[in-house]
Amino acid sequence: MTETTGTFVVTHAESESAVVRDVETAQVHTLASNPGLEVHDVLEATVAPDPPLEVTWQVVEVDDRRSIDVVDSDLEPTQLEKELAADAEVGDLIQEERAGTGEIHVFRVPEDEVEAAAQDVLDDEETVARAARLEAVRVEVRRSPEDGVLSVRYLPD
Repeated sequence: MTETTGTFVVTHAESESAVVRDVETAQVHTLASNPGLEVHDVLEATVAPDPPLEVTWQVVEVDDRRSIDVVDSDLEPTQLEKELAADAEVGDLIQEERAGTGEIHVFRVPEDEVEAAAQDVLDDEETVARAARLEAVRVEVRRSPEDGVLSVRYLPD
């Protein structure tokens, strides 16, 4: 195996080791040591396999490091987000670019499933990986059960 350079999200962290996942390829790398990483940290880095067995990896170089906050907001989706969802079928996903950087994802969800859907998004590792790909540092989950609307806002710093 050879060195790999990319964007990695930390999916598991202990004092002695950590697990990172490449946000583009989904390749998982178990690090033999933890250089101070925490879950939801995002690294623009190079990792290399540890000799001789090359079972574990080490961080060789870090070009950038940031943390992504995933927030369960008590705010409702914006009027625009509700309007986007109004024309959608249940189960549809509408992706809208934000002015500047980031994205907004709006889901049309059955009214009685909005809370469960919001919790799924909050717990899903892919939410953080998507934020890393979009160069976001904050993910804000908003919902309106009475409208059957769930919005996920990927926000820049």
